Amino acid sequence: MNAKIEKTNAARLLDRARVPYTLVPYAVDDSDLSATRVASELGEDPRNVFKTLVMRGDKTGLIACLAPGNADVDLKAVAKASGNKKVEMLPLKELFPATGYIRGACSPIGMKKTLPAWIDASCASLDHLFVSAGVRGLQLRLSPDDLIRVTGAIISPLVHPLEVESSE
Repeated sequence: MNAKIEKTNAARLLDRARVPYTLVPYAVDDSDLSATRVASELGEDPRNVFKTLVMRGDKTGLIACLAPGNADVDLKAVAKASGNKKVEMLPLKELFPATGYIRGACSPIGMKKTLPAWIDASCASLDHLFVSAGVRGLQLRLSPDDLIRVTGAIISPLVHPLEVESSE
């Protein structure tokens, strides 16, 4: 598999910011676009594969929420962290017009308009994590600190506590 990987807009923005990263391809299953499936394809712990969720706050408008692939986002925690009374997921039909990305390929880097972003506090314990590179089948591997620097994300607890820690 020596095929050249096509750089995405998110990767070019990281190049411009001089952020080290690796583009990591994976096989796409259109019937399961979940971060846990992506983690399985990558042979990674799902806690290292972060999903990018776009939400609408009642006070702030659109925000990005980055959370581990195996966790359920706590909407009350996201609302509190972002200064909203409540937040809700952006309807799927509004995702592409708002971000330029489709479901299963929404990157926190290079959206049409930079959104205020929050990242789950679990990222602080990781030496690297994965986020979408902006197309299905391609992830960016980079350090949490670099991701926070390029997105301006604020660290905050955003997910429901996981019932059982992974003990693989």
